[in-house]
Amino acid sequence: MHRSRVYAVIIDAPRAEAARAADFWSAALGAEARPFAPAPQFTSLHQALPGLVTAVQAVDDAPRMHLDIETDDLEAEVARLTGLGAERVSRWQECQVLRAPGGHLVCVLPVETDAEDFRANATVWP
Repeated sequence: MHRSRVYAVIIDAPRAEAARAADFWSAALGAEARPFAPAPQFTSLHQALPGLVTAVQAVDDAPRMHLDIETDDLEAEVARLTGLGAERVSRWQECQVLRAPGGHLVCVLPVETDAEDFRANATVWP
């Protein structure tokens, strides 16, 4: 048994356009754009989607959006999602990057939120 939940919606923008993208999404969503010092490639869009982390990420790739799923058992969640048809793409730090059917990226990472909040809001999988 393990738990998982959508943790974040990430707007990936090419590095050269990331600042403009953050300004746009901040204004479009009525959210304050805040640099995220521990990981400077991210600009947080504070309270853009209440209950979810929302951020613009500067990437060396094409523009896209992806979901981050947090879990208390990384390998079990990756196995569950690959069993549903996702494919492993890469690993970045503790994050497993998967490609879902249809081509969208999904990042699976260890629990980032408060443990009590995670337990209360995550789905329990057999």
